[in-house]
Amino acid sequence: MTYCVAMSLAEGLVFVSDSRTNAGVDHIATFRKLHVFGVPGERLLVLQSAGNLATSQSVISLLRQRLNGEGPHLHNVASLFAAALLLGETLRETLAREGKSDLTQGVDLSCSFLIGGQIQGAPPELYNIYPQGNFIASTEDTPYFQIGESKYGKPIIDRSLTYQTQLEQALRCALISFDSTIRSNLSVGMPLDVLVYRADSLMLPSGFRVEESDSYFETIRRQWGTGLRELLGDLPAPPGDYWN
Repeated sequence: MTYCVAMSLAEGLVFVSDSRTNAGVDHIATFRKLHVFGVPGERLLVLQSAGNLATSQSVISLLRQRLNGEGPHLHNVASLFAAALLLGETLRETLAREGKSDLTQGVDLSCSFLIGGQIQGAPPELYNIYPQGNFIASTEDTPYFQIGESKYGKPIIDRSLTYQTQLEQALRCALISFDSTIRSNLSVGMPLDVLVYRADSLMLPSGFRVEESDSYFETIRRQWGTGLRELLGDLPAPPGDYWN
């Protein structure tokens, strides 16, 4: 299991992914699930993946291999919509190929993706690619998507995020969402891969990896926990009817 969140806001885009793929008493594996494509000054595309690791790695590998080909690829498609179509088609192609093997019978090969970014001449966009290869786009009313183990972090984002939220505050919101998820589910864990993109910059940010010992992440998760306990204590006491 994994957890990825992407936000499409007035100021730009925020992407955060964990890197845990298998968790148990004696085995924890770490793989990067945030992947960057692009041409500086012309386009940026960010992909996040959740689900079967073999399937998602095959899809990413195919997309990279085809960058130098003659057909459509992520460095020459005309729009983010076309990029989402291409990603969905590549996912279906991979599933069709892998599903033919007798060795994969009964194995869940499905995975899902988020793809967001900006191509010169168009605004930033964000798409959620379902395991079947179809997809939906974010809107001002729904400015973020999650894939993977999303239920623990969703309430925080729902209460805190709007399309007009500033990037810095949105990143804090995403990180606290991850803290809540990590505390409640062993299958999501550090390190976290973070990328923040400012609209119309058309640059390829290098991103940042938040390790377990990161001082900033430790500070905000501690302050968040303390603040919640203090706020709970400050709430009005329930009336007497609640006790009867």
